[in-house]
Order: sequence, then C-alpha cells, then structure tokens
Amino acid sequence: MPRPPRIAAPAFPAAALSRRAFVGGFGAAMAASSLISRAFAASDDVVRIGYQKSSSLMIILKQQGAIERALAPLGAKVSWHEFSSGLPLLEGVNIGAIDLSADVADTVPLFAQAAGAKLTYLAQEKPSPTAQAIVVPKNSPIAGLSDLKGKRIGLAKAAGVHYLALRAIEAAGLSRDNVEIAELQPADGRIAFEKGAIDAWAIWDPFLATVQRKSGARVLADGGALGVSYRRFYLAATPFAQRRPEVLQAVAGELRKAGEWVKREPKDAAALLAVPFGLETETLELANSRRSYAVAPVDETALAEQQKIADAFSSAKLLPKPIVARDNAVWKQPI
Repeated sequence: MPRPPRIAAPAFPAAALSRRAFVGGFGAAMAASSLISRAFAASDDVVRIGYQKSSSLMIILKQQGAIERALAPLGAKVSWHEFSSGLPLLEGVNIGAIDLSADVADTVPLFAQAAGAKLTYLAQEKPSPTAQAIVVPKNSPIAGLSDLKGKRIGLAKAAGVHYLALRAIEAAGLSRDNVEIAELQPADGRIAFEKGAIDAWAIWDPFLATVQRKSGARVLADGGALGVSYRRFYLAATPFAQRRPEVLQAVAGELRKAGEWVKREPKDAAALLAVPFGLETETLELANSRRSYAVAPVDETALAEQQKIADAFSSAKLLPKPIVARDNAVWKQPI
C-alpha cells in the first residue's frame, strides 16, 4: 500500500503568539488534514493511528507489531500515519481522518479544544517534570531566570514547553514583553540554538538529551524547578471511541505494557528506538530515564492541571477563547 502523505506543520512567524496567529495556524492544520481525509478513509475494520517521530511508546508497539496482534481477535487491522507535530495530528483526529492519536504534550489538546476540536482523552503518561527544560549554551552568561530579560527564547508553539516558558517568565518576575519568543520546531530550534540565533531554548526529550550530550547545553530550569508536571496524553476521535470501545481498551493496555517494558529494560528500549529516532542509544537512555512512561487513566488531578494550563494561556491571550478542560470526553475504564 502506498505510504500516505506526511502532513507538514503550519509555518508561524518567530514572534509571540497572537489570537489571530493561533486561529490561522490551526486553520492551516485543518486544511492540510482535510486534503488527506480521503486517503485515510474510515473503515470498520481498520484502526488509523497517528503518531509523531518522537512518539516513543507507539513506535515501540509499531516496531513490535503488538497492536496488530492485540486487535486481530477484534477483527481490526491497523494503518499507521506519521505527522510532523501535535496540532495537525489532533486536527486529523478531529476531522475523522485518524482514529487514535499517539502521545501529545499536555498543552496540545487545549489548543485543539479552543479551536473547536471534539476529542476523547484516552490515557495519560503520568508526570515527567524533568523531561522538558529551558537550556542555554554552556558558556552563556545567563545564570538565572531573571537574566532572560531582553533575551530571545526559542520554543515550539503550543508545545508543553510553551507553558514551561510562561512559568519561567512569571517565576523570574518578568512580563512577556520583557522577552522575545521565537517560534521554532525542534529541528530549527536546535540549529538556531547552536548558531547563537537564540539565547535560550525551551525543549523536551529526546531533543533535550541530544543538545545536552552534543553541545553541553546547560539546564537553566526544568519542569521540576518550575512546578510544571508535564503529562502527555493519548486521544481518540469521540465517534470512534463510542463505536469501538473494545479497541480503545486493547490499545490502552498495550501502551501500559510498553511503558512498563521501557522502564524494566531501558537498554533494550533505547536500542529499539535508536533507528527510528536516528539517535544514539546513550541519548535515548538519558531521555527515557526522565520520562515516567506510566500509562494510566486520565484522573481528576490531570484534568485540574489541564485547566490550570488552559487558564494561564487564556490569561496570556494565547487562546482564542477560555475553555473548560473537562468539556472533552474522558475514557473512564481501567487500563
């Protein structure tokens, strides 16, 4: 079967997010997803799973064929579709082009919800606060968060590090007007960081581990220091969740087992991921050591944290409207 087209993330200017930029950006993601909706046509016996290059547990399951085996008794096959980032992935879920989404950062479902997406929270990975951080070059004169005043911080729009940066600015006693935000996807962010085009970089693993090992980047603050839990969420298209609950149950169970395996066999997990990630096993071992990979139901604590993040983005006028995180459906079955 021909490989389906990869959906590119929409391009955004290197400046602070505005309401207009957000709406336009997500609209671009919707348009891109709509172009392939026919290629990902729905079928009662095919489960369409969207993932990103950094979707560790889902890639492990894909490599091992575990989901295919789990769904075979349910009369379901699997088709895999790679997306360049979380927003177009969730828009693919929203428009019915994708049935299940691999993990996305805690912020991403909130931006999708604010743009009108109707999604179901399937599962969470419990907090991994040190798996994202703000880093500076090893010889940078920046010694503390207050030194970010007047500096340029690179980050990926709507990613978990976007909230991390807001918390860092607040913790430093600065306002958003005191710093310049450069919106950069990880590959571009790394180039800008290593060339000195940005003064600091808010980034997550495994990109964080890569820049630490390759260039000696120094952590200025991570989620643990800033009180940012950093959960990752798996989501489903709500109509699919209502129609095939047995599939959700099976996939969630496989994710839980994969997370337990990564923690039990870190070297084997890093070796398995090295080729699809294009990274050294040592880098992946470091990155994986900071991720909980503890797959569990989405509980009230997680939803309360989602609301806190949503309120922060709304207050900063980075969402087009206030939202209630609990308005999204939540899968309630044990995993």
